[in-house]
Order: sequence, then structure tokens, then C-alpha cells
Amino acid sequence: MSGKHIPQRTCVGCREVLPKRSLIRIVRTPDGVRIDPTSKAPGRGAYLHDRRSCWERGLKGSLSKALRVEIAADDHNELMHYIDQLPEANG
Repeated sequence: MSGKHIPQRTCVGCREVLPKRSLIRIVRTPDGVRIDPTSKAPGRGAYLHDRRSCWERGLKGSLSKALRVEIAADDHNELMHYIDQLPEANG
């Protein structure tokens, strides 16, 4: 049995399981909820596709549930701003 183990994570928007590297990590920090581009920041994390539909679904509630925190208005606005840079359609 050779081959490297590839960590799998579930998108909280669509529930699809994919390799960790193909998803965007959102992390709960003492300063609030942030996008974690390195996927190495300490704190409770959740993962989303780079699709607008997944982010919209996640921000409706599944993201805050996965992070076990109420997302503050400022953080929510920051995440909504990030959505504007994502592709519309499934990729």
C-alpha cells in the first residue's frame, strides 16, 4: 500500500467531500471569523468550495453552525465581499 494520504474535507455549503487543498478554509479566531488562505491558522475551521452557491448556502447558517459561533455583522460583510470574486456557476 503505497501512496500518500490525502486529507478529505466536507464543503459546509453543498456537503460534497473533496481533498482539503481544493477547498477554502474559514477559521474562527479570537478576533472573529476569517478566511484562512494558508489552511494552517489555529482555531476551529470549516471548508467551502470556491463557488458562490456554496458560500451563499454556508452564510445562511451552516458555516456558523460548523464553526460553533454566531458570525458578527462585520465578519459576515467581509465574507460577503469575498463572494463577489467567486464564479457564479458550478465549476
